[in-house]
Amino acid sequence: MRWAGILDGMRYTTQFLLSATAAAQFPPPGAPEVAFLGRSNVGKSSLLNALVGERAARVSSTPGRTRAINFFALLDKSERRKLVFADLPGYGYAKISKSISTGWPKFIEPYLAERAALVLCVCLVDANVPPQASDKQLLDWLRAEDRFFVVVATKVDRLSGNERARSLTALEKALEVDEVVPVSAKTGIGIRELWARIEAAG
Repeated sequence: MRWAGILDGMRYTTQFLLSATAAAQFPPPGAPEVAFLGRSNVGKSSLLNALVGERAARVSSTPGRTRAINFFALLDKSERRKLVFADLPGYGYAKISKSISTGWPKFIEPYLAERAALVLCVCLVDANVPPQASDKQLLDWLRAEDRFFVVVATKVDRLSGNERARSLTALEKALEVDEVVPVSAKTGIGIRELWARIEAAG
């Protein structure tokens, strides 16, 4: 299935590639890949849909529903892959897993540690929730693997200006990052800024 959209004035098409539950099922590496990671109720699918401008990723009312890596290709008008988005299973949902190390399927670590095409990890945190130990654990692991990442705070439309500033400051301090990008899939806040970081990495 395909979805049409516009990225920085260029028309493109988003195409679902495949769902992988083992490293052997990953698509052949080619275009730069961007991985989306976060807790199971952080709004990952909604953000992916906001980025591509269409309903590409399924939004479930049940956290933790995604159990595979879902790959989506962004194609230019010549049908060439511009980027590949990888939607990873969420972590931290009690009914699914107790920690990243014991709860994530075994194919997650090889993808993040060994995937040559992976150029950026977009790590999502909820702006309405205090900093979580599992998010810090993920970032420390990515640092140890020398992976580039950007931290994105979702659902900022639910916070007033002062609340948003306090939340971002607390997240930056707890996660030990210089910047957290505020976004809202509902209102479009921060979508263009996040795209700029994605394109710079690719």
